Amino acid sequence: MAQTTVLTGVLLEDTALSLEELARACSVEPAWVAQRVQAGILLNGAAVQVTGWRFTSVDLVRARQLRDIERAFDANEDLAALVVDLTDEVKRLRAKLRVLGME
Repeated sequence: MAQTTVLTGVLLEDTALSLEELARACSVEPAWVAQRVQAGILLNGAAVQVTGWRFTSVDLVRARQLRDIERAFDANEDLAALVVDLTDEVKRLRAKLRVLGME
């Protein structure tokens, strides 16, 4: 079996990944990414171009979170999306509490 190298790093906001690049960065098949885009749970800030979907660093982070939850808990894509959404909401609310001096 061929060994695959996965690179991790911080993407700049003006940099966009193709479907294949996002899939490789998440260690998943491109069909996995496409299925989540078509289900409406991925493609947060991605742009649709003539050449295909373009994904931002926000999309990369979300895709990795979805993948991790699906694998760790054998969750379906909808449940994983709900967990990611709720986790993001909790972070947002905690940040708001910090700003208000209540945490």
